[in-house]
Amino acid sequence: MPWPLRWFARVLTVLLALALVLAGVLVYTVRKSFPQVDGTLRLPGLSGNVEIFRDKSGIPHIYADSAADLFMAQGFVHAQDRFYEMDFRRHTTAGRLSELFGSSTLANDKALRTMGWRRVAEQELPELDQQTQDFLNAYARGVNTWLGANQNASDRSLEYSVLKVQNGDYQPEKWTAVDSLAWLKAMAWDLRSNMEDEIDRALALTKLPMERVEQLYPGYPYDRHSPIVTEGAIDQERFDQRAEPRARGTAALAQAAKTLDAVPSTMGTAEREGIGSNSWVVSGAHTASGKPLLANDPHLSPSMPSVWYQAGLHCRKITEECPYDVTGYTFAGVPGVIIGHTDKIAWGFTNLGPDVADLFLEQVQGDSYLYKGRQMKLETRQEQIKVAGGAPVTITVKSTVHGPLINEVMDGAKPSGEANAVALQWTALTPGRTADAIFALNRAADWNEFKAAASLFEVPAQNLVYADTTGKIGYQAPGRIPVRESGDGTWPVPGWTGAYDWKTAPIPYDQLPSVEDPAEGFIVTANNSVIDPSRYQPLLTMDWAHGYRSERIRDRIEAAVAQGEIDAATMSEIQQDTHNGFAETLVPALMGVDLAGPATGARNLLESWDGSQGLDSAPAAYFNAVWRQVLTLTFNDDLPEGARPAGGDRWYEVIRRLLELPDDPFWDDLTTKNLTETRDDILRQAMASAYQEVAERLGEDVKAWRWGDLHRLELVNGSLGTSGIAPVEALFNRGPLAVPGSKDAVNATGWNVQNDDYAINAVPSMRMVVDLSDLDKSRWINLTGASGHAFHENYWDQAEVWARGDLLPMYSKPESVRKAAVHTLTLTP
Repeated sequence: MPWPLRWFARVLTVLLALALVLAGVLVYTVRKSFPQVDGTLRLPGLSGNVEIFRDKSGIPHIYADSAADLFMAQGFVHAQDRFYEMDFRRHTTAGRLSELFGSSTLANDKALRTMGWRRVAEQELPELDQQTQDFLNAYARGVNTWLGANQNASDRSLEYSVLKVQNGDYQPEKWTAVDSLAWLKAMAWDLRSNMEDEIDRALALTKLPMERVEQLYPGYPYDRHSPIVTEGAIDQERFDQRAEPRARGTAALAQAAKTLDAVPSTMGTAEREGIGSNSWVVSGAHTASGKPLLANDPHLSPSMPSVWYQAGLHCRKITEECPYDVTGYTFAGVPGVIIGHTDKIAWGFTNLGPDVADLFLEQVQGDSYLYKGRQMKLETRQEQIKVAGGAPVTITVKSTVHGPLINEVMDGAKPSGEANAVALQWTALTPGRTADAIFALNRAADWNEFKAAASLFEVPAQNLVYADTTGKIGYQAPGRIPVRESGDGTWPVPGWTGAYDWKTAPIPYDQLPSVEDPAEGFIVTANNSVIDPSRYQPLLTMDWAHGYRSERIRDRIEAAVAQGEIDAATMSEIQQDTHNGFAETLVPALMGVDLAGPATGARNLLESWDGSQGLDSAPAAYFNAVWRQVLTLTFNDDLPEGARPAGGDRWYEVIRRLLELPDDPFWDDLTTKNLTETRDDILRQAMASAYQEVAERLGEDVKAWRWGDLHRLELVNGSLGTSGIAPVEALFNRGPLAVPGSKDAVNATGWNVQNDDYAINAVPSMRMVVDLSDLDKSRWINLTGASGHAFHENYWDQAEVWARGDLLPMYSKPESVRKAAVHTLTLTP
C-alpha cells in the first residue's frame, strides 16, 4: 500500500477509535444517571417497605402502609426521573436562574424577585394545615435521599454534565417544602387571567380612540354559545342551583409589559390566547355503562419533558391515617396528584380565568407615592442575585399598597405623564391554602368532601368538573376572586384615588357557581363564560374564551346522545375533533369576493370543505394561511406590536362583526397612500398572499398541500434546549411532529398568526378519559414521557402516541397494576 494511503488509513483508524471512545463516554455518561427501577434500595426514614411498580411506559404506582411513606417515596421517584427539571423550576420560581446560566437570565430573575413568588411561599408554609406541612417535608426527605446518593453530575442527569462545562462549581441544594409551594405560584402565574389584555387595551389606546379599541374586545356571545352554568343564582347569600335571578400612563405601562414578558412561562405560553383547556363530564343517563364518563385535556405550552408526570399513589389498606388511593397527573416537585381519580371520584380542571390581577397606575415621588390625597412611604427591600461567572447584582424592589412596582426592574424606564409607575395586585401574592386542597382532593370520597376540598383551592381559580362511582356529576367554581370598589378590571386604573381598590374579602366560596346533576345530563367547560351575568351579579371577568370549543363539544355530545349511548371511545373522539368553528363564517365571505389568478384554484379547495383540520387536509392548510393574512393585513397597521392579534376565538368574534361592516376603518391599510381599502380588498389580498406563501413552501399543486406539513410541533427542553448551541440542543430536543387541529379547535394545537411558520406553541398537554363504571377502563396519555433523562426509552415514548390521538390504559387497581408492571422496586427503611 503506498505510504499516503497507509497514512490516511492510520489517521482514519485513529479518528474512528476516538469517535468510538467519545461515543462510549457519551453512552456511559447518559446511562449512568438512569434510575434503578428493579431490586431493592434503602430509603432511611421509611416506617415500612414501599413497592413501586412501573409499566412499559415507565409510569410508577407506589404502594405504602402510611401516608408519610407514600409521599416520601413519591419525592424519591420524582427525583429519580425528573430532578433536573425540579431543580431548574425552583431556580426559576426563586429568581435564581443566573446562578445556573449567568447574566443571560438576569432579566428573568429581576422580574421574579420583584414578584416575590418564593417570599410568598415562605409566608404560606406555616399557615398550612400541619398534616400538609408534614407531607411536604416527607416528600422533601425522599428527594434529598436520592440527591444524597447521587453526588456527581453524571449520576444525576445529562443536563448536569453539560452544565458542568459552563458552571463547574454548581452543586444542587437540598430540597425544601418551600420549593414545592413556590411551584404552585408558577402554576398560578401561567393560569392567571386578563392582565395582558389590560396592557393590550392600554397600548392599543395609544394609537386608536376608545371606541375602536372596544371593537377588539367583543362581549361573550351568549345568544350563540352557552355558558358552563345555565341555571341558578345567588339566593340568601349562597349560590342556589334552583334559584332564579333578581333584576339588577403609557410609558410606565410599556415598561410593565416588558417586565411581565420577562417572567418565564413555566406551564403556559407567551401568547396568552393559546392557553386554555377542555373538560366535560357526561352522566350515566347518556352512557353505555350507566355510569359517568369524565374527560380532561389542559392546553399549555409544549415542553420537554412534559409538565405532567403520571403516577399512582396507593395506601395498601385505606384507613383514616392512610386514606389515599389516587391515580393521575402530578407535578414533579409537588406531592400528591393534581388531576385524576381516587377509587370513588374523578375530577378535571380547566382555567376559570377570573380577573384576579389588576394593574394600578401610580404617582411616585422619591421614596413615596400618592394615595388618597396623602404621600405614603414606599415599602422597599433589597434583593441580591448571584450570577455564575460574574459579580452579584442587587436590585431594590418597591411596593405600594397595591403591590410591587413591576416597571421598576427594567433599565431605561422613563417616567412620563400623570402616572410614572405601575403596581401589580394579584391574588397569588397573598399566602393561600392551595397545597391543603391537593391532599383534600386526593382523599375525597364523595361530592360533599370534594366541595370542601375545592373551597381550599384558592389560586389559580379553576373550573372543576366532578364524577363519582355512585353516578353523580357536578361542577364547582373555586378560587379567591376579588371584589372591586368600582371598575371591571379591564383597564389599568389610577391607584392614587383608592376608587378602584379591592375590598378586603373576596367573593365568598358559597356564592361561586356550582351545579349538581344538571337536567341535561352533562357539563362542558372550555374556558367559556361560567354564567350569564344577567343571572349572576359578582364580576368574575369580562375576558372569557368566546365559546367555540365549548359549543363544539356540546354539539358533539348532543349528536352522540341522539345516535345512542356514549362510551369512552366517543369521549376520546371528541377530544380529537379538529373542526374550525370560524370556517362557516369566513369561507362564505371569501367565496363572495372577485378573485383572479392562481389563488382561485386554492380557494376552490374551500368549496366543499367540512372545516376539519387533519394532517392531510389541503383546505386546512390554505384556510389557516388565509386567516393569518386576514388578521395581519387588517390589524398590524393599526396596532402597536404588543397588541397585535395572535389568533384565537376573540378574533373570530372581531372579524365576524367586521365582515358586516365592509367600510370599517380597520379594513383600510394605513401603509398605502391615497388609497382606502375595504373589506373585499383585504380578503382578496389575503387569499392571494396566502396562496403565494403556501405555494413557496409546499409547491404549486394545491391539491397536494397538507396541513401537517405546515403545522408542526418541536419539543424543546426548557433550559438547555434553547441554549443556541446546536449540538447541545440536539441532545435534549425532539421532533418535529406533524399534528392536526388548530387554535380553538377542540384539538387545540395553537399557533401565532404573527409567525409564518405555523409552529405549535400550545397543545393539549395531556389527555384523560375516566370511566366511572370501571376505573381500569380509563385511558390517558402524556405529551412526552415519564422520564426526564434524554435518551431514556421513556423520554418521549408517548409523544407519537399523543400525536396520533391514541390513549394508553390508565390502570389503578392493584391486580391490573401488577399485571402490567415490567419493573418492581422495593424501598426499605
